[in-house]
Amino acid sequence: MPAAPNRRAVAVILLVPLIVTLSLWAFSWPAARIAPRDLPVGVAGAAPVADQLQSRFEQREGAFEIHRYADEAAARAAIEDRVVYGAVVVTGKGPQLLTASAASPVVAQLLTEAVKASAPAGTAIPVTDVVAAPGADPRGAALGASLLPLALAGVAAGALVTVMGLRGARAAVTLAGASALVGIAATAIAHSWLGVVTGDWWTEAGVIGLTVLAIASAVGGLAALVGPKGIGAGALLMVLLGNSFSGVTSAPQLLPEPVGLIGQWLPPGAGGSLLRSVAFFDGAAAGGAALTLAAWSAVGLAAVLAGACRRPEPGAPAAPSAARREPALSS
Repeated sequence: MPAAPNRRAVAVILLVPLIVTLSLWAFSWPAARIAPRDLPVGVAGAAPVADQLQSRFEQREGAFEIHRYADEAAARAAIEDRVVYGAVVVTGKGPQLLTASAASPVVAQLLTEAVKASAPAGTAIPVTDVVAAPGADPRGAALGASLLPLALAGVAAGALVTVMGLRGARAAVTLAGASALVGIAATAIAHSWLGVVTGDWWTEAGVIGLTVLAIASAVGGLAALVGPKGIGAGALLMVLLGNSFSGVTSAPQLLPEPVGLIGQWLPPGAGGSLLRSVAFFDGAAAGGAALTLAAWSAVGLAAVLAGACRRPEPGAPAAPSAARREPALSS
């Protein structure tokens, strides 16, 4: 048996378990370590009861980031602006809890359980969902599940542009056009059919399209600069790390550090956060995520354009050229 096929066989035998191990680590480890880490929570009301509530949160060192507010109205405004995930409000009838299941159903449930567990036995804690998740997706399962198809769509677009030999401006326009159509198609399904997002239709389509473009241009840009192997590197970055570190199914502040922060620097995590903002919070706290997606798109498209000046490697797909005309045969 030739040596080269033997080496390829050994490479496959070693590579497949390695990929599986990395996948299990990336997806299972953050999920198994979900817990609040500097989770923004509000406490509203006058001292000394509000001070006692704050001290109870602070007993769990590093778990919560406490924001103090004068009254319930200020706490509600902070929730609607995505400054905090929820707030405990001191009233004349006792404490009440304000949550936002649209921001994260997991956090809303966690806060409800934590506040009720710390209250004296037999004390009823009223819970008000200030920004509720849509009735079609109360647990956020559909929204979380939509992120992986978008990541795969972006990777597929970048890979197809490379495999089909498109380069330079033609490749960039193709990536932008495909991403825009994905945004329209995905919004038609998620908004018009399933009803799992409820914001402005075209804004949601733009966010989804921008998310796909950031992923697609990153994959296409890597492939344009380093060759077809850039497709694999881009896929691992966007799907293996970007999707599993996104925090869309829970919250970035529930993931182990620095996983939550890294996830928000990658397009899948930034896209998920931006989609929540425009779908449920009228665009509140959307600036950082929008800037992240725009930066990935700009750098990726610049790499695609720069790759057009690079000489193709031997065996790499070549751009289609005009067929040469054969000279006519004379009798």
